[in-house]
Amino acid sequence: ALNVKALLLSISPEALVSKLSISPSQVDLWQPNSASLIRHNATVDVHVRRNDTRGLRTRLQKEHIDFKVYISNLQKDIEKQTGHRSSRKRRSESQYDYEVYHSLEEIQSWMFEMNRTHPHLVDMFSIGRSYEGRPLYILQLGKRTRSYKKAVWIDCGVHAREWIGPAFCQWFVKEALHSYQYDSVMRRLMNQLNFYIMPVFNVDGYHFSWTTDRFWRKTRSKNAKYHCRGVDANRNWKVKWCEEGASSQPCDDTYCGPFPESEPEVKAVAKFLRKHKKRVKAYISIHAYAQMLLYPYSYKYATIPNFNCVESAAHNAVTALYSAYGVRYRYGPASTTLYVSSGSSMDWAYRNGIPYAFAFELRDTGYFGFLLPEALINPTCTETMRAVKTISSGLLKKCEIGMHELDRERYPYL
Repeated sequence: ALNVKALLLSISPEALVSKLSISPSQVDLWQPNSASLIRHNATVDVHVRRNDTRGLRTRLQKEHIDFKVYISNLQKDIEKQTGHRSSRKRRSESQYDYEVYHSLEEIQSWMFEMNRTHPHLVDMFSIGRSYEGRPLYILQLGKRTRSYKKAVWIDCGVHAREWIGPAFCQWFVKEALHSYQYDSVMRRLMNQLNFYIMPVFNVDGYHFSWTTDRFWRKTRSKNAKYHCRGVDANRNWKVKWCEEGASSQPCDDTYCGPFPESEPEVKAVAKFLRKHKKRVKAYISIHAYAQMLLYPYSYKYATIPNFNCVESAAHNAVTALYSAYGVRYRYGPASTTLYVSSGSSMDWAYRNGIPYAFAFELRDTGYFGFLLPEALINPTCTETMRAVKTISSGLLKKCEIGMHELDRERYPYL
């Protein structure tokens, strides 16, 4: 994995690729995720195949582009995270280990176990099936009461290679259930809110990242006209679909799909959220990596109507996160804090009446990238837990700007 200081990037990315004699297939862009987002004097993280490294180094040196090798042997690091269970850290055979990454099969078995062992606080159900026919499981957490309850949606694993996401969703469930008895904050949250947790949104892609290509990002749907498979599940939502920051090319990592909600996974989640939108007050999507907490808009440079409330919630969340280990997260509108992208789930949730819509970009900022070591699962999840609890606690308080302001945003003619 190379970290390249892109000093020559006043020219177009395509020109850079031709200037360095690299075919686009030779480099896998990690950060940013699209060549169109590369900016002059910005840092670019790329993953290069072993056979191509020598040639790329030579070209970079010739063009006086600074670079640093962060991971010299990706294969070794991948094997550390996918190796046989016997050679990996286990606390005990009977206890699920939350400090290692788990395959899709293991996560789904764990979900059944959580449902079986905590019937008073957990309900498990499927909201549909993926392109390859896998069930899309959700865990509903919360004390069973007859009264109307606000809800929080949390999804992880929208992009297959971001393994820290599903690890966090599992961590959240574990912490919520284990601390319910002794943590007054968590008990109040579970008593007064329902949490819908989707540990692996992109089940097909996640499975593929374990079995075939560790750095796969998209879904696994087939395209009739092209050999390239998959759609970016975070560019496939019906909000400014396939405009800036999304690609119409099926082979690109940010391919928006043939039409909005073309992916059965996106369609199923959108249908569920539409059905429950009166109760769902917060939408949280967990991604990696960049150490950021983002809120709308992604697709345009504009201030959301309930900016004060959302900005305050983000500030409090990042402050709570920092209090664990001193890790700094940037926060702000996705378009200005990260980059412009259209068709994102966060923007869609917000435009569909969910007033608090967030996307986390978890650790790190590029040293390990998508190969965040298992030793960092615990601290990453511990600090993120504080942030998510802070956002959730904020829902139980009244904020001075109400949903009528959002209505004006969605229905400007009112």
